[in-house]
Amino acid sequence: MTETTKFEPNTLFIEVSGSGLPEVDGLYVPSEAPPTKSESGVVSSPGYWNGKMAWDRADGKSARSPAISYSNSYKSWRICRLDGHLAYELTCEDELPPTGREWNVYKMGIAPAPKVEIFHVDPRKPCPEPNVVFVLGGPGAGKGTMCELAEIQLGWTHLSTGDLLRAEQEAGGPTTEIIKEYIAAGKLVPNEIVVRLLKDAMERTTRTTGKRNFLIDGFPRSLSNLEAWYEVFGREAELPTMLYFECPFDVLEQRILGRARYSGRADDNVDAMKLRFDTFKAETLPTVELFKGKGKCVELDTSQDREAVYTLLRDQLAQYTDQQLLDQPLTEKAEILLGLRPYPKDA
Repeated sequence: MTETTKFEPNTLFIEVSGSGLPEVDGLYVPSEAPPTKSESGVVSSPGYWNGKMAWDRADGKSARSPAISYSNSYKSWRICRLDGHLAYELTCEDELPPTGREWNVYKMGIAPAPKVEIFHVDPRKPCPEPNVVFVLGGPGAGKGTMCELAEIQLGWTHLSTGDLLRAEQEAGGPTTEIIKEYIAAGKLVPNEIVVRLLKDAMERTTRTTGKRNFLIDGFPRSLSNLEAWYEVFGREAELPTMLYFECPFDVLEQRILGRARYSGRADDNVDAMKLRFDTFKAETLPTVELFKGKGKCVELDTSQDREAVYTLLRDQLAQYTDQQLLDQPLTEKAEILLGLRPYPKDA
């Protein structure tokens, strides 16, 4: 038998659910099958089969090892039954078992085909703690743009409480009706619900992508927001760093009025802008001052041009960012956001 090829360790986990064969459902872990020749003559490596990652059932009940693997002969991913017969397959050349397409029921399978989900963290173990940075600033300070740049250029995950609330309503989550009731009544959604959505989003992202760096845009907007954070994450947990986008009111006003020409936002006007800024000063600045007092607030002068502000942001996030991401050239989308190239005419 020829020497096996060296691969990066397989550290992924797979959850199979909703199949017509309940015995197929469950957790699958990196395969520990000893080096063996596959049907196409390729010698396997620990955690691999036919040059692609492979998995065994976590409970060890499958007669076939690996239980999820790739067939070079048939160019397809395959999942087997407990007796080793193949039950589900999907013809493709993807590096990993597809998660967003419907699998086919194979000869020994029963409809419906299962759902496949890949995890970067063992679902049986607690999720690693997230690395969180809060981002605050007045309306028009550039929080959204800079967070988007950090996401596409530096690999950070940008979370917005407004986006999470909308997504929860659309998905019909457990708190959907409560959220709808509060919004319909013109009231703020309870802080604890908002923080729970943040916590769930961070855990889901870490488990499914392996990413642990998060920018939380526009939070905590008030001391009551911060109190809810303590209630969910515990007072013993270290308080995240805050990046405060400092920008004079006259600059914010110019930006909002300039944005109003194409944004379509109902609150992009002078009166609404002043109201939002007054609310920011009354409710959010005390939170900023609290973080300053604890030495957890870094002020960024965002009255400068976008390139200069992005450089400041990049420098603050550098110690937590992979060097390869820091060294890569700007993407086309990043150049557009920085104003270095025009928006596409058909955008």
